[in-house]
Amino acid sequence: MGEPSKTTPSQATPMSGADILVQALVNHGVDTVFAYPGGASMPIHQALTRYADKIRTILPRHEQGGGFMAHGYARTTGKPGICFSTSGPGATNFVTNIADAKMDSVPLIVITGQVGTNVLGSDAFQETPMVEICRGITKHHYLVTRTEDLTRVMKEAFHIATTGRPGPVLIDMPKDVQNRTVVPNWDPPMNLPGYKPTRRAPRKELQPILDALRQSKKPFIYAGGGVIHSEASAFLREFAERAGIPVGLTLHGLGTFPADHYLCLQMLGMHGTVYSNYAVNDADLLLAFGVRFDDRVTGKLAEFAKHGKIVHIDIDKSEIHKNKHAHIPVHGDLGGALEDLCAMLREDDNADLVAGGRYTDWLRQIDAWREAEPMKCPDREDAILPQAAIKRLWEIIRDRGQIDNTIMTTGVGQHQMWAAQFFHLNKPRTWVTSGGLGTMGFGLPAAMGAKVAHPDAIVIDVDGDGSFQMNIQELACCYAEKIAPKILLLNNQHLGMVVQWEDRFFGSNRGHTYLGAGADQEWYPNFVKIAEGFGVKGRAITDRKDLDEALIEMLDHDGPYLLDVHVPHQEHVLPMIPAGMTVKDIIKA
Repeated sequence: MGEPSKTTPSQATPMSGADILVQALVNHGVDTVFAYPGGASMPIHQALTRYADKIRTILPRHEQGGGFMAHGYARTTGKPGICFSTSGPGATNFVTNIADAKMDSVPLIVITGQVGTNVLGSDAFQETPMVEICRGITKHHYLVTRTEDLTRVMKEAFHIATTGRPGPVLIDMPKDVQNRTVVPNWDPPMNLPGYKPTRRAPRKELQPILDALRQSKKPFIYAGGGVIHSEASAFLREFAERAGIPVGLTLHGLGTFPADHYLCLQMLGMHGTVYSNYAVNDADLLLAFGVRFDDRVTGKLAEFAKHGKIVHIDIDKSEIHKNKHAHIPVHGDLGGALEDLCAMLREDDNADLVAGGRYTDWLRQIDAWREAEPMKCPDREDAILPQAAIKRLWEIIRDRGQIDNTIMTTGVGQHQMWAAQFFHLNKPRTWVTSGGLGTMGFGLPAAMGAKVAHPDAIVIDVDGDGSFQMNIQELACCYAEKIAPKILLLNNQHLGMVVQWEDRFFGSNRGHTYLGAGADQEWYPNFVKIAEGFGVKGRAITDRKDLDEALIEMLDHDGPYLLDVHVPHQEHVLPMIPAGMTVKDIIKA
């Protein structure tokens, strides 16, 4: 990616800015964009029609939907997701997408139309100052005022979005810049003084990690999304296996280490397993790989991992010491660091670290915790519990041997946490969720972007009725564009996670968290009728005995499918460490 393609027009060919922009996308290997047109972006869309044989343009039904489709594409491929909108409200509808990408380190290139340069700042029709609005939520941003700069801007945007800690880049494109014709320079030098995104930590910085390991009796690996971004999953597994160290995963770390591996303690943090939280609390050496010590993991910072030494490896220097002091800080690419640590473990001088049996007592203690506090999935005959529905979905796909060909996306809320707890994944880039920002409405469009990128994969959006309604209009895009995700809708008629907090901390007083039409009414809305109105097959179930057959029908259906599962709203996501509390305050039932 980044090299001019052989199909680039001749150096002497004059081209409009819009054509230069689209040709630059082709040159950078882009095959799909998610784009909603408007007055200030019409030249770009006209150019996209001229490149239809090289780039697929998918028309969402809302700009936010298109932005989250780009997320699904980027998060499952590692390539930047590309989305377009017009100026004004179209552009501001991308703000949540951009903030989400910044929080979760997603490579996104967001291109917005803008009013002409001659009227910038005059409050022209559909003008908004996008660079100013998004300054704090982008990795970088451009307002392009010269068509001659376009090729350089595009080259820099791809470089910035995908190197170091990935993130979103905004390109705001005035209409006259799109229309103006120039002879482009297809390989201009980049102008990024001070941007040094790549660093490989030298051996002298890694050696203290092995020295600390040699002194440790209870080491623990805390692995996050940085493992995926640095393509380090294989090295993480080798390192953990060679040294015999247990691994706990953040929400974004799921899939980076096989869930079915003996050393995997599953998710840690607020709704993580009891045994992973016990382990991180008791560890005398915490190996933090590609994480940011998020409050949903740490709880009360002063109490988190306070019994041990902390190693922190991260490509983003600003994350080191930000929330938690690291005794052994390593600034550098995590993939390179883990690769080098694995090589060091193969050396004769470190044979004692891989001999096995070093942490027998520690692993025995973890086994005792696992046995005493297993992850429990309640089930009932008289109702469909949401946890049980997710677990049965996982079991059916597992028994078909298709787990490694399945991508899971979620909305945000209880269903998101239950999916993290009960749908076990073994490969990176198969779990797609909004973690840092926690954006409701994320699940369906993200599943669509993932399905476009991986047409042969099973792509499932596990969603809640509150989240799902926020981008429900994208069912129209599913039908029209022939995109076929499966939607497991866990419908409890409430904003479930807020209800859980109301139950736990506000005496069950309902503060506008009921989404239905009244206790004497049918379940509302009728999602099956809505889906059918969009041309999408739907089915609703309420009886536990219908669950397996309905899940199989959903999986086997040739096309998008909505399975509306009516579930009770009284269920809580457990275990739970209340916000700002410690493992000692964990709620187990």
